[in-house]
Amino acid sequence: MTDAQETAADSSLRTTGGAPPDDVAPAPIPLLEPREGIPPVVASDDALARVVAAFAAGTGPVAVDAERASGYRYGQRAYLVQLRRDGAGSALIDPVGCPDLTGLSTALTGSEWILHAATQDLPCLRDIGMAPTSLFDTELAGRLAGFPRVGLGAMVENVLGYALEKGHSAVDWSTRPLPEPWLRYAALDVELLIDLRDALEDELEQQGKLEWAREEFDAIASAPPAPPRKDPWRRTSGMHKVRRRRQMAVVRELWNARDQVAQRRDVSPGKVLGDAAIVEAALALPANVAALTALPGFGHRMGRRQLEQWQAAVERAKALPESELPQPGQQPAGPPPPRSWADKDPAAAARLSAARTAVSELAERLHMPQENLITPDTVRRVCWEPPKIVTPSAVEDTLAGYGARHWQIEQVGPLLVRALAATA
Repeated sequence: MTDAQETAADSSLRTTGGAPPDDVAPAPIPLLEPREGIPPVVASDDALARVVAAFAAGTGPVAVDAERASGYRYGQRAYLVQLRRDGAGSALIDPVGCPDLTGLSTALTGSEWILHAATQDLPCLRDIGMAPTSLFDTELAGRLAGFPRVGLGAMVENVLGYALEKGHSAVDWSTRPLPEPWLRYAALDVELLIDLRDALEDELEQQGKLEWAREEFDAIASAPPAPPRKDPWRRTSGMHKVRRRRQMAVVRELWNARDQVAQRRDVSPGKVLGDAAIVEAALALPANVAALTALPGFGHRMGRRQLEQWQAAVERAKALPESELPQPGQQPAGPPPPRSWADKDPAAAARLSAARTAVSELAERLHMPQENLITPDTVRRVCWEPPKIVTPSAVEDTLAGYGARHWQIEQVGPLLVRALAATA
């Protein structure tokens, strides 16, 4: 980074919950090269040991990013991990060659990790042994600070005055060897994360939201891994068209068969068989391979063996006894859809209307999205089944039971007490 670039970056650290007006904002400076050049890809135990030693000896927080091959490979594993730390520089690690990064994670214990949209990367990082003890999420910080656009490119441009090239975000990161332009892009993704973190910390502190952000970051770092989804086949796109239980069984059988093939071939399930094709087969209940072939998604490019495989899944569903057919999707635990509240419980509908209005007005005053102030689901649950006796402590306990953080309870609790009391 040149002296002129550093001066421009320093002068642009002046956020007030968003970018300055267009008529005074300087043009962003294209960030074209990492300041120490593109680091070599670490793919051996010896090279990894050197990186671990360097990052253990570094100082301050650690910028971390990961690249996946979504849409190309099965699952959400990491295919490249990028890090940067003062005193250590940047590193690019290949998790294919170095599948266990537990030692690196251990060396960074106690250090703050900086991630952008941490919840997206943490699952794949955990799979290779990396988990932070504390973190700073620059995307979430941007939301709390009131930035209208919180993608990494937009944040770096609005806060630091640099333009990141984002053209390689959706490439197949399982490609080997990784092309140099992709590696440059990957290294630049962590190049300014530390600077961005520092600027956002200052902004949050000025707005009186820094402790709120820290509570959010702690909650992300301490959250357990998400449990496996129940009946993931029910999330097939177009599932709303499938009404009969026998048809649901076809979706389930085809989904499971596709998943096995995708896992075995290590490709994205959508590349094996599209969701639209699964739904078409479920609706049509084809009698044989010829009938299946005539359906959209099962065209001439599909081999006979594949078609027989899918038809066999259809036949398994058709042969199931009634007792083994899937039940219609169960109503999720919690209150019914708000559109039905006026008929089911007019008082609850009035509570929800008052609470939503109050939360919306507060979120606007605080310059943050409503969902970051308090989740809509939490508001619905409290309004549908409020405490028997509406008191501040009862509402606070109810919110805490739904996972609201202390700062959220402090801000939203009084509003909900008033909304619940006014409509009692």
